[in-house]
Amino acid sequence: MSDLSVMIAAFLTAAVEWVEAFTIVLAVALAIGWQRAIAASLAALAVLAALTLFGASAISAIGNLRIAQFIIGIFLLLFGLRWLAKAIARGAGLKPLHDEAAAFAKLSASAALAERRGAMLVAFQGVLFEGLEVWLIVVALGVQTGHTAAAAAAAIAALLVVMAIGTALRAPLARVPENTIKFGVGCAILSFGTFWTLAALGYQWPLGDYSLPALLGFYAVGGLLLISAFKRPAAMAAR
Repeated sequence: MSDLSVMIAAFLTAAVEWVEAFTIVLAVALAIGWQRAIAASLAALAVLAALTLFGASAISAIGNLRIAQFIIGIFLLLFGLRWLAKAIARGAGLKPLHDEAAAFAKLSASAALAERRGAMLVAFQGVLFEGLEVWLIVVALGVQTGHTAAAAAAAIAALLVVMAIGTALRAPLARVPENTIKFGVGCAILSFGTFWTLAALGYQWPLGDYSLPALLGFYAVGGLLLISAFKRPAAMAAR
């Protein structure tokens, strides 16, 4: 797998998570000031950086390549399935689309932001929890492909882009097509997970790495068909 494909997957995954993290940081910043909100966010990012180094080292230390590949594959299957299932449910209208503006308004009215330490904890936890999925993808894709630095660089680039746009607007990034991105990334991560899990179990893919685009197309078409299938009963029930 090339550096580019790893970086695209890491960038898109990170961008979605950083958008949600920025909403939290913005609400905290408006309550207690940018300096404290940024300090709490940097502390969370430092924890994520340490976890990335630890996770990459721990998986790389596994002596059996197939065991490491199987563990990574399972993690990616679970992650991709979660994102794709959410995207299908939202695309079919079974679940409301995520609304950053509504999330921002709810958090801004929260009593947790009334006290300085509590607000800083909200910013720290928000960035840390949203960043854990970024950490998973960076470590999983990076270690398996040998491009950990490229995956981490893409995640950092996504963070800088989101922060730059969000700081300039001073508003939640509500127009980001989050569900579309989650659908695409969910399909891609499921493809990687399927490929590596079955390979670890001894399956020989007929096309080698070129089987990945076929898997991506399979999950994408299947997801779109499920969205269409679930939309019809909902539309009929609404009549």
